[in-house]
Amino acid sequence: MELVTEDNITDLAVQRWQTAHDPRTAEVMTALVRHLHDFAREVRLTEAEWIAAVQWLNRTGQISSEKREEFILASDVLGLSMLVVQMNHRLDPAATPATVLGPFHIPGSPELGFGGDMSDGLTGVPLYVHGHVRDLAGAPVPDARLDVWQADDEGLYESQHPAVDEARLRGIYRTRDDGSYCVRTIAPRGYSIPMDGPVGDLVSGTDISHFRPAHVHFLLDVPGFEPLITHLFQEGAEYLDSDVVFGTKQELVVRFEQREPGPTPDGGSSDVPWAEARYDFVLQPRG
Repeated sequence: MELVTEDNITDLAVQRWQTAHDPRTAEVMTALVRHLHDFAREVRLTEAEWIAAVQWLNRTGQISSEKREEFILASDVLGLSMLVVQMNHRLDPAATPATVLGPFHIPGSPELGFGGDMSDGLTGVPLYVHGHVRDLAGAPVPDARLDVWQADDEGLYESQHPAVDEARLRGIYRTRDDGSYCVRTIAPRGYSIPMDGPVGDLVSGTDISHFRPAHVHFLLDVPGFEPLITHLFQEGAEYLDSDVVFGTKQELVVRFEQREPGPTPDGGSSDVPWAEARYDFVLQPRG
């Protein structure tokens, strides 16, 4: 029997995890064990620090729910989410860049027609986001499904409102035969990530900005094409250079043009001033 020592514990743990029945699990877990042990040695991790870390993980799980993914938020602020996105979506330079999903996406948003209003009467400047969905060759992609969500004009999602129990500022849109789409919503605001949980506690002990620039989320999942999770950011918005989740990309920054009352991109008309953002999504064929 080989007795465990500080010098051999890593090799012994790696040997055990190499017995995983799935080869990929064995590869991932043995690498994880090596890096975790190297980390503990590098920082000379104390027992008190280890217990504090376990308690932090416990609280992160306890605060998570169907509407709040605190572990995703932790991954986002550590830059891990964007790293994984970059490694797994090496798209053609002409394709729309991918970004993080974020902690506030939920399934089951209502289906809306061309120009349907997902703001559902919420106050704010009306915003029309419209354009086309195309492939790399420029051909239109009809019946593409766009899952759209965003924060309100106070920078909050419904899960952050104690009195709000239903989904809002969310919608599913479809492109027409010519690949065109039109989303009606309200202009978003930049906002702070939730600071009332374990991730907020961690960030508050640093000089890291806990704000995100104004944006609208899009998820496009079209048969025959690589799935696309991305944002559109408002040109000139605060925090573009310090996005706490590292999600900003220049190709995704769009101008919100201010318009006077009158005709709107959905074929209707607005009796109040509104804003217009134009963007063409370019999808990469599934390889």
